[in-house]
Amino acid sequence: MSLRAELRVTRGDFDLDIAFTVAPGEVVALLGPNGAGKTTALRALAGLTPLSQGRIELDTEVWDEPPARFVPAERRAIGVVFQDYLLFANMTALDNVAFGLQARGLPRATARQRAAGWLDRVGLTSHAAAKPRSLSGGQAQRVALARALATDPALLLLDEPLAALDASTRLQVRAELGHHLADFGGHTVLVTHDPLDAMVLADRLVIIENGHVVQDGPPAEVAQRPRTDYVANLVGLNLYRGVAQGTSVTLTTGGTLTIAEPADGEVYLAFPPSAVALYPQPPVGSPRNTWQTTVSGVEQHAHLTRIRLDGVPTVLAEVIPATVAALKLQAGMRLWASVKATEIRVYPA
Repeated sequence: MSLRAELRVTRGDFDLDIAFTVAPGEVVALLGPNGAGKTTALRALAGLTPLSQGRIELDTEVWDEPPARFVPAERRAIGVVFQDYLLFANMTALDNVAFGLQARGLPRATARQRAAGWLDRVGLTSHAAAKPRSLSGGQAQRVALARALATDPALLLLDEPLAALDASTRLQVRAELGHHLADFGGHTVLVTHDPLDAMVLADRLVIIENGHVVQDGPPAEVAQRPRTDYVANLVGLNLYRGVAQGTSVTLTTGGTLTIAEPADGEVYLAFPPSAVALYPQPPVGSPRNTWQTTVSGVEQHAHLTRIRLDGVPTVLAEVIPATVAALKLQAGMRLWASVKATEIRVYPA
């Protein structure tokens, strides 16, 4: 049976109004900018914030349906991994993992035996007697995950589980977390603002902006067909909306682009910054998608340089350092931008 969540929460001037489902064994990531409502959604699922309206149902049990029913957090079959892990500083790693089991009535010896088994599963048997302050960030994250999974929860909630890790540790811990989630047969909701965490760990993405779902689908589909500027920026694409007539699309923000295959009606157009070619003069051969722009920003990203160009339309380009040097790129410079029609992905709006 699935988790079915219809979450409507009003907090001051903010309204969260989203709905989604999670199947057994599925990992659903709630992804969105700061203030979108992700943490409010997680708190509602955990029983820490009651719904204003809506319904939370897991299998055949209703957890929240105001005003008739509300199941408090301690009576919900959930496990939670918090952003800062929230391990008990005065307890060993073993006792931290055993805590939830004992709180559910398991005898201390049995709880510690099961906890030891979970520490072994996450590769921390040798750290069973360690206190949280002596653990690395990656080790603390694994203890928190073991504590959450030890109680065999029906719903696992992950609140920015990798945010506290440094870059070198994050890669390894993300891979380990992915293996544990693949073995977990319950329902998992991951809250994150990091697109890589979401793309790697989740089976489905639910994108939230301003308290509402703006896109829902598998990671590959969301990455290939973004539907808002936030999602397009997240996956590194230029995104426009317009009205197509044949192979010509009039953009809502101004300008016209030519596409390779005929289309009709309202559409989205997307292409990567690497598809944008830059020229100091109008390019020879007059490609169909060519327009004049002004450099408004230059940012270095690893081995590439990202150029923001104001024009009709505004566009983001990505070039190698040699191109930056050859064009002597700087803010305020006038350039011609060009994109091949075959590089543009078109899909219904």
